[in-house]
Amino acid sequence: MHTARRFGVALAGLALAVLSRAIGAAPLPQLLIDATQTTVSGLSSGGFMAVQLHVAYSATFSKGAGVVAGGPFYCAEGSLPNATGRCMAHGSAIPVASLVSTTKSWAQSGYLDAVANLNASKVYLFSGTQDSTVRPPVMDDLLAYYRNFVPAANIVYKNNLPAEHAMITEDYGGGCSLKAPPYINDCDFDLAGAMLQQLYGPLNARNDDALGGSFVEFDQTAFVSGHGMGSTGWIYVPQACAAGGTRCRLHVALHGCKQNTNDVGQQYVRNTGYNRWADSNRIVVLYPQTGASAINSCWDWWGYDRADYARKSGPQMAAVKAMVDRVSSGSATPSPLPAPVGVATSGATGSSMVIAWGSVNGASGYNVYRGAGKVNAAPVPATSYTDTGLAPGTTYSWTVTAVDANGAESPPSAPATGTTTGTAASCFTSSNYAHANAGRAHVSWGFTYANGSNQGMGLWNIFVTTTLKQTGPDYYVVGTCQ
Repeated sequence: MHTARRFGVALAGLALAVLSRAIGAAPLPQLLIDATQTTVSGLSSGGFMAVQLHVAYSATFSKGAGVVAGGPFYCAEGSLPNATGRCMAHGSAIPVASLVSTTKSWAQSGYLDAVANLNASKVYLFSGTQDSTVRPPVMDDLLAYYRNFVPAANIVYKNNLPAEHAMITEDYGGGCSLKAPPYINDCDFDLAGAMLQQLYGPLNARNDDALGGSFVEFDQTAFVSGHGMGSTGWIYVPQACAAGGTRCRLHVALHGCKQNTNDVGQQYVRNTGYNRWADSNRIVVLYPQTGASAINSCWDWWGYDRADYARKSGPQMAAVKAMVDRVSSGSATPSPLPAPVGVATSGATGSSMVIAWGSVNGASGYNVYRGAGKVNAAPVPATSYTDTGLAPGTTYSWTVTAVDANGAESPPSAPATGTTTGTAASCFTSSNYAHANAGRAHVSWGFTYANGSNQGMGLWNIFVTTTLKQTGPDYYVVGTCQ
């Protein structure tokens, strides 16, 4: 067979296989999503793509972004040598000030959403000290970039874990210092949980048992054809979000290079830790996928597909945004029940609060919300609920909805606030050098350890930044006051 004919037959076969898989996939579900609670995160090329989406579509992703081994917006400036050089190996300096100017200029021209949308964002950055693919100084430059748009108090930067280039988990994957497929490493650290808690604030405990929601493989060709995108993507929908009576949040999780479902199966979709938190906190997780035509299965963050790859008009960018819009386009099944009244708090302790309310005729139960998160696993049959796991000396706000026999919710009640007893924890974010000098940590053989808990913080220098939470006299733990 002639070479051209063989190539044509192979191409036709590939197209048929892609079409067949897309036809067999379900449409992306339309769910009831709180549009103010949409966030994004990603690893490696997915980290760069997460930054692009966060900045370009800041009106959509204003809640925040998590970035693992990524870099500043438009770091490569359309150049592969820049991508592999300064943006990965950091062989030359990244022009952060110039990239900030480009961001502002493009936003003024309408290529990106207004940068003011980033002012209230939360950001979580992670860089493993042993990352040999995207070197830690690249993430340092991302921190410097974000500080031009996001308040420093809204940024957490964890860079003291001896991890290689991978998505980090508490209990799944290869060794922490391994760089090999599926690029998911067990470092005894729940990175997905840390990111989601930084972006959303306090969350219910994760579900470590069997998940109650469903995984859906959906048709991506409804949003884009070609441009390095796969024919199908995945979404995890908690059971509470599938019924349509409960408003949920949406998180977009982006895999890295050589990590799409063609490369590692469903390992990134199912085993990176997001779904356990999503299941108990009404968070829908969208897992868009690159396809076989994407270079090394990477997201386009240097222009391999189109010159406008980092703008809102970039095909991959627009496709993910269209997926977000579709997922968020569901409508609630209205409930005829009125909102509960008389909501009040009482019985405060250092870690709990009693919330009570008046009964609603026809209600089969009630849901209690602390901030935006529902705190009860099943509808509460009584007219009071004890919320636990709270931080001492902290003020919270609760609302209550009535639930009818079909599972639909009433409008929320007026909020009721309450403050737990005790003293609120104090947090200190600084270099390990400064922590040690301030007496919050101590040094042994060049490494820094938190006083009291003795948790390792990494090297004793001015370059490693750690957040310490004081939980007692001269007792500190690595974490945040969220």
